[in-house]
Amino acid sequence: MNKRQQPPQKQKHQPGREHEMTPLPDYEPKTRGSGRLKNKVVLITGGDSGIGRAVAVAMAREGADVAFGYLDEKKDAAETIKLVEEEDRKALSLAGDIGDEKFCKKLIDATVKKFGRLDILVNNAAEQHEVDSPEELTEKQIDRTFRTNIYSFFFMVKHALPHMKKGASIINTASITAYKGHKTLLDYSATKGAIVTFTRSLSENLLEREIRVNAVAPGPIWTPLIPASFSASKTAKHGASAPMERAGQPNEVAPAYVFLASSEASYITGQVIHVNGGTIVNG
Repeated sequence: MNKRQQPPQKQKHQPGREHEMTPLPDYEPKTRGSGRLKNKVVLITGGDSGIGRAVAVAMAREGADVAFGYLDEKKDAAETIKLVEEEDRKALSLAGDIGDEKFCKKLIDATVKKFGRLDILVNNAAEQHEVDSPEELTEKQIDRTFRTNIYSFFFMVKHALPHMKKGASIINTASITAYKGHKTLLDYSATKGAIVTFTRSLSENLLEREIRVNAVAPGPIWTPLIPASFSASKTAKHGASAPMERAGQPNEVAPAYVFLASSEASYITGQVIHVNGGTIVNG
């Protein structure tokens, strides 16, 4: 079987631009909406592209208004706004660095000001940088990766909680690397392991408030982060090592977030859903 899943390609910009990818990721929800998130408000970090965009559109189709943060990918962000509005829902986007606590508070305040509430928080944005050996890791890179990938989760939760009521939901994006590791993504994998522990600990902390906290751990998904992180040859083979021998699409991950945000998951907290093309992991 040909293991090549997509044409070789490389982007120099982190976390990547969706409109430059070939083929474009599939964000379109696979099902019609049924009002599972009717009149809810969701805030997504990294909602301009990839998994974040697919979650935004899927939740909008289920009746939620959508706010999202993004770094600087204006064209992708504008497209996501359009897609949410095509689902007859309201949308808000704000550009900035989630590694900065002040921006996280600004994003939450803007969401509450526009929509009057906050029901679902999706901590999703991330960055990753390959290194061949631990000696290549710099303090600057480690700090940057941790600020984006896990510090931001603390910042977002801290400032979101005053606006979240009984029945609200927090969903964190972990990764298969939290369970399997990754030889060239040392700092990234470490942050994803931290996200799993953060999810479990926060779920216990918020039990009395009746706010559920869960995570999704994607495997190899076709998102802008892939050509922005790996060489063209590695990008071409992305997903080939999964049991299904292909990369997953963002719209194959998004339903897990919708489920965890909905009342159907009312007895689920502190858990991780694995969407990885068949790799068996524990936890």
